[in-house]
Amino acid sequence: MTQAVHFTKNAEAAAAIMAYYNEAPPRAYVHSFGCQQNVNDGEKILGVLLDAGYGEAASPEEADLIIFNTCAVREHAEQRVFGNVGALKQLKEQNPRLMIAVCGCMAQQPQVVEKFKMSYPFVDLVFGVNGIDRLPQLIAQRITGHKRVMQQPFERTEIVEDMPIRRGSSFRAWLPIMYGCDNFCSYCIVPYVRGRERSRKSADILAEFRQLVAQGYKDITLLGQNVNSYGKGLDEGLDFADLLAMLDAEPGDYRIRFMTSHPKDATKKLIDTMAAGRHIAHHLHLPVQSGSDRILQQMNRHYTAQSYLALIDYAKSRIPDMTYSSDIIVGFPGETPEDFEETLRLIERVEYMQLFTFIYSKRTGTRAAEMPDNTPHEEKAARIARIVEVQDAIVEKLTGQLAGTTARVLVEGPGRLPGVTTGRLDNNMVVEFAQSAPAGQFAEVTITGAKGAVLKGELRAQ
Repeated sequence: MTQAVHFTKNAEAAAAIMAYYNEAPPRAYVHSFGCQQNVNDGEKILGVLLDAGYGEAASPEEADLIIFNTCAVREHAEQRVFGNVGALKQLKEQNPRLMIAVCGCMAQQPQVVEKFKMSYPFVDLVFGVNGIDRLPQLIAQRITGHKRVMQQPFERTEIVEDMPIRRGSSFRAWLPIMYGCDNFCSYCIVPYVRGRERSRKSADILAEFRQLVAQGYKDITLLGQNVNSYGKGLDEGLDFADLLAMLDAEPGDYRIRFMTSHPKDATKKLIDTMAAGRHIAHHLHLPVQSGSDRILQQMNRHYTAQSYLALIDYAKSRIPDMTYSSDIIVGFPGETPEDFEETLRLIERVEYMQLFTFIYSKRTGTRAAEMPDNTPHEEKAARIARIVEVQDAIVEKLTGQLAGTTARVLVEGPGRLPGVTTGRLDNNMVVEFAQSAPAGQFAEVTITGAKGAVLKGELRAQ
């Protein structure tokens, strides 16, 4: 059974840190790579540091402590981190008292910890996803012991509640409901770095949710590697649909989103809960990865294209204005032209509003890394280009159908161009309009057209 422990400030560690910086209070710079879970982890890292006495730095150049919170999903992400860390060497030479730390998913891999230890002597701290609440102790250990701290990866079964947090937005918030993954898709490193599934108690989730609503947050996203597995390790008898309904019953003016859903665990009950909800956004991110049953089996996904489409069809019948997004992996080991054509047909059948496509990236330690991959990169790139062509036509059709309609949007702030404001619809689509409106508030916008996947509109008089 999953256990919860509560964050406790370590006054001794905080005192050691402040004594080290005996002049102005030190400042920390935290940069998170990767998914929304990483972003939320980065907010907690900064919260823990502020609680220990640090201030927040706007850039690495202004910082006394630099932390890179890393992602390990794709090889390109890891190489980017190594490059960014390497660029900090000059700052360290200019300021020997500067501390540099690397944490997150990359640091859950022993070979990565060893690489930082041997090849990056200017890195002071390395710790994994399970060490955030103990960060002040690690910093104090570095200060008092005069030795680098290279924490070896470990799996933590308990969940730490009540950690301090510095959220990056005043109106949008991430709310984890569970951690880890039990699915072991053959291409994915996540279960190895994030550990097995652990669900938070519903009372703890509800308490944090109520606090967010009371603080004025309008867009709250429930997070989990697979939110549909919520409830594992608990004795409460709740599934994800039950939790969603419980949160939706709370009074207030807000939206609930969630990610990510695994198709094998997404149910009609979930769709019915979304249809009946008062605050649940009509958007479903349901990563299919491939339209080929043969490839899905090789990926260890535990569903078929037919079962996936059956759930989509049910959702379309229950929530006609729902939009859909998905992830597609192109060029998985052994993918044939016929497999790819099946993926294209599925994309055309579903009509996604958003599609995130990736060329397969080999991850050492996964089962897929041992599979033969004979498809040239040029062919994989050509397949991606075909998907983009098909997807662009779908988006043009779907956005065109919205012209003349009026939508309630959450104003997000200035857009890409001067004099333009952006907002997000309930179904996750983005609209741009010329009129100004306060960020973090809901507004009515009439859709006038679209450019690509971005809608154009006019703000209605309030």
